[in-house]
Amino acid sequence: METERTNKTLLVSGLKKMGISLALMFLGPTLIHIAFTNTEKPLYIPILIVGILICGLAIFFAFKGLMTIMDSMFKKN
Repeated sequence: METERTNKTLLVSGLKKMGISLALMFLGPTLIHIAFTNTEKPLYIPILIVGILICGLAIFFAFKGLMTIMDSMFKKN
């Protein structure tokens, strides 16, 4: 009988994606805050759009990272 093992390379890949997500989770709201505190500046709208896009990317990378980690533990080879 063969025991199930965690795929280490997939696990490391998932953890990297989660690390990217963590960095984006701090960067996105910071940019949004900077944009809202400088509403009279000409770069208000572009910085706000970039901040919102980065927040969306943080959610995407968190989802992909969790799915990769779950696949490394539970998916059969």
